[in-house]
Amino acid sequence: MDYRQWFQDIIEEHKGIFFKIARTYCLDEIDRQDLTQEMMIQVWQALPKYNQSAKISTWLYRIALNVAISFYRKGSTQKSKNVPLDKQVFHIQEEHVPHKEEQINLLEQFIGELKEFDKALIILYLEDKSHAEIAEILGISVTNVSTKVSRIKEHLKLKFSKHSNF
Repeated sequence: MDYRQWFQDIIEEHKGIFFKIARTYCLDEIDRQDLTQEMMIQVWQALPKYNQSAKISTWLYRIALNVAISFYRKGSTQKSKNVPLDKQVFHIQEEHVPHKEEQINLLEQFIGELKEFDKALIILYLEDKSHAEIAEILGISVTNVSTKVSRIKEHLKLKFSKHSNF
């Protein structure tokens, strides 16, 4: 298989990673497209350095999140602080909960208000990544992942408790 085909296969198989991250960091469709394109450029440039010691998805998450955080910091996506997340990110069991749609929207809003690194961490957590894999992707210790996840969850619970409808 040639290099170009390998790249295309990787992108096709893992494109959901790029779209979810772009949607988390960009409210505007044009910004999402720009960010997704930048992620793919970075993957193309880094592909020769991929040594297969990490899972390809872990490696792609690392690149995509680093690009998204840099993109966000440059101010390209600072049009809104509340960035909706793709509802497919959440693994919520179907149940009869009043105001479920409102709760999801609030969760998206609250996550959108997090710092860019915390957004990245919670995206991976909601994707059911193990703490070890999150640590590898973000370049922090497993203990740090556990601590940060606990703090983010407490922060989100507090935000929900302040919202009197829930």
